[in-house]
Amino acid sequence: MTDDFDILNETKESMTEVAKCPSCSAVMVFSPRKRMLVCGYCGQTKEIDLSNHAKEQPFYILESSDSTEWGRDAHVFSCNNCGAKTILSKGEVAKSCPFCGTTNVIESEEIPGLKPNGIVPFSIEKDEASSNILLWAKKKFFAPKAFKESATPEELSGVYSPTFSFDAKTYSTYDGRLGEYYYETQRTSDGKTKQVRKTRYFTIRGTIDCPFDDILVRATQSITQKDLTKLGDFNSNESYNYANEFLYGYSAETSSRTGLDCFRDAESIMNELIKKKILSNYSYDVVDYLNINVSYTDRSFKYLLLPLYIGHCNYKSKLYNVFVNGYNGKVTGKTPISFVKVLLVSLIIIAIIALFGILLYYYEV
Repeated sequence: MTDDFDILNETKESMTEVAKCPSCSAVMVFSPRKRMLVCGYCGQTKEIDLSNHAKEQPFYILESSDSTEWGRDAHVFSCNNCGAKTILSKGEVAKSCPFCGTTNVIESEEIPGLKPNGIVPFSIEKDEASSNILLWAKKKFFAPKAFKESATPEELSGVYSPTFSFDAKTYSTYDGRLGEYYYETQRTSDGKTKQVRKTRYFTIRGTIDCPFDDILVRATQSITQKDLTKLGDFNSNESYNYANEFLYGYSAETSSRTGLDCFRDAESIMNELIKKKILSNYSYDVVDYLNINVSYTDRSFKYLLLPLYIGHCNYKSKLYNVFVNGYNGKVTGKTPISFVKVLLVSLIIIAIIALFGILLYYYEV
């Protein structure tokens, strides 16, 4: 059997009429490796239109409405345990929550929020994602040895995560006060000399233009912005027009944040990047203050579904969520911490500091 069969077999009860194989009526699901629908029983394939890329949407759409429903194409299941809401194609049934593993999920009647206009399809298979998690866990120095040797995720699920991608041009004016350290030699009361650090301040002011492309902001509470950033590139500029076929064999989470809320987060991200770019033009050691006034123009967005594999590693009866980028295979998440390793490293650091203090004392004497 092909590698696709394992995925297909797991979803054979998630029937949708449009996803049935025309040859044998078995389930067809999207194959990341082949980038088309595949039947795991007879090998029949069906191409998906990959010629149309998702286009930027004018920003006024977010300002005018954030409540368009897309329940005609899909339906949503809510988890009574963690509150996550998962979208499936019409006819599919959620058997468990991909975020916490509970089977206590119920179907809802409506799917609030904008319908995604773009999607980044899965590019890696579940088996590769699982292997990446094991490799990632082995590199976690402070994780217990037993965890690193057995970090096989339970119920690894492919889930599309709703995310806003923002573009904007910015023009900023700024003024501030920076400082550079310098040292003066001073004589102490016992006749010795010592170096005293002082700060020489100078003012700055100017203007700066910064265009931004594809600032990604999560539209759900199930993943943090920090974890989304850690997962790296999703190649969101190469996203395709949303089509139900990409969801076959997978699911998608509903948004829990409005587009305008997400843009406010995008503003914070852009403002921080503007600040870093301004400061990179100067040589300094300390920032006394920096005032930046940012104007935004040519704002646009894409509302995307990004591919994630979500798993739960069980260690001593506690679940640790792990996320895998379904496009590039990068992994992030939480692991248990070994108290013994932390204590050992802390003692080593204390010993080094103590040794350094002793050497410094004898050197000065």
